[in-house]
Amino acid sequence: MARDQLQVLNALDVAKTQWYHFTAIVIAGMGFFTDAYDLFTISLVTKLLGRIYYYKPGSSTPGSLPPNVSAAVNGVALCGTLAGQLFFGWLGDKLGRKRAYGMTLMLMVICCIASGLSFGHNAKGVMATLCFFRFWLGFGVGGDYPLSATIMSEYANKKTRGAFIAAVFAMQGFGNITGGIVALIVSAGFKAKYNAPAYEDNPVASTPPASDYAWRIILMFGAIPALMTYYSRMKMPETARYTALVAKNAKQAAADMTTVLQMDIEEDPAKAAELSSRDQFGLFSKEFLHRHGLHLMGTCVCWFVLDIAFYSQNLFQKDIFSAVGWLPKAKTMSALEELFKIARAQAIVALCGTIPGYWFTVAFIDIVGRFAIQLMGFFMMTVFMLGLGIPYHHWTTKGNHVGFIVMYAFTFFFANFGPNSTTFIVPAEIFPARLRSTCHGISAASGKAGAIIGAFGFLYAAQSTDPAKTDPGYPTGIGIRNSLFVLAGCNVIGFIFTFFVPEANGKSLEEASGENEEEEEMTESGTGNTRTVPV
Repeated sequence: MARDQLQVLNALDVAKTQWYHFTAIVIAGMGFFTDAYDLFTISLVTKLLGRIYYYKPGSSTPGSLPPNVSAAVNGVALCGTLAGQLFFGWLGDKLGRKRAYGMTLMLMVICCIASGLSFGHNAKGVMATLCFFRFWLGFGVGGDYPLSATIMSEYANKKTRGAFIAAVFAMQGFGNITGGIVALIVSAGFKAKYNAPAYEDNPVASTPPASDYAWRIILMFGAIPALMTYYSRMKMPETARYTALVAKNAKQAAADMTTVLQMDIEEDPAKAAELSSRDQFGLFSKEFLHRHGLHLMGTCVCWFVLDIAFYSQNLFQKDIFSAVGWLPKAKTMSALEELFKIARAQAIVALCGTIPGYWFTVAFIDIVGRFAIQLMGFFMMTVFMLGLGIPYHHWTTKGNHVGFIVMYAFTFFFANFGPNSTTFIVPAEIFPARLRSTCHGISAASGKAGAIIGAFGFLYAAQSTDPAKTDPGYPTGIGIRNSLFVLAGCNVIGFIFTFFVPEANGKSLEEASGENEEEEEMTESGTGNTRTVPV
């Protein structure tokens, strides 16, 4: 039988839902709101960037970003995110969740503003500056993943922990749709000001000089929600589980949670002293490999294949919508009109598919469990992607575009009411407190490696090879169809590897991670000394 918990941890596990829970959701959730806004708004403005910086005067086609530039602009933030997840995940276990938390937010604010101020003497200079700042923006965004998940899991009670972590992650949906709304407002505002006949007569060349302000405003807006929560983040106390189990100061943990829970908690000095004297295994140890090696492999592989599909769909929605005919050809629209229609399309998909999926997870995750939702999500994503890919030519026929968009929205719904949410939640529950942030960071970084493959791979696999038949920069139907089959295969792999991930529903974090059993085995063996391997 597992050993008794520290009193402060028991108090957290059985605490009724209180105001501090909702405060923590908002504080952590606004970080994810900003993350989604920053990562996905770039897909709204890439075509505008192509028109502004790569249009050749007199050409019959609008400017578009060259494939290598488009790949860099879309993917560089993901590279930064991967690095940030690994670094801040490790830092969250070494310095504490709270101390690393403020660093990520300030990095996001500074680089968000700097991205909008990108400068250069020519197109290459502007794109290089933009890519530089978006890398470091992604670095800050990456840190938010392990820290927000770990903080929320360690603040929550065990009965509704899944819903609370899912609610934090669900703020991504609002960040996504807010990006679309901001782009709609900005493009509509500039369209109203620059609606001169000269621009309407020649849509290809109709890129008003002020369009250069539009994409900058859209990118910089992401700094506002991050700034709004900085003070609140700094006022949060360190999580009790970090203070008690990692810093080994159970007395301080009890004092912090006495204020948060508004109840008196007095920790048993003998139990706290026993905790302080206990050695623990590290990440690079045989004991970790034995206990959690398969779990870490499961979380990494599931997140990796999920993000190949999820980010391919998100970053290149505009190309898919153009390929199936939902968006008009670029040469029939002015630059600001194209931005408006791309933003409208992505906002509709986010509203109808993405956001409902997140909140279905919030509603059901503590009822049916993480395992069932993840399996169902991978299965249904496979079904809908095959449903799009097999009869692809039917969907691209005039009159069937609405059906394609409905099916496409369902893939987002079951991604979010499925593995896109659970892959974020589970790594924050099934690993020991001293390695929780690190392991979540490793799992999340595996996901971003998949996102990078999705972003670069989709661009080149689906890139048009016959400019005479389509607009430059738009994918061909054959490329889109093959990409859908590849993404369906990724979902099948995720379905299989879900069986390596344990269910944490209804358990305390110590039960889910096996920390209580670990302590018991050490006591029964008569040794209190397992070799410690630094992380």
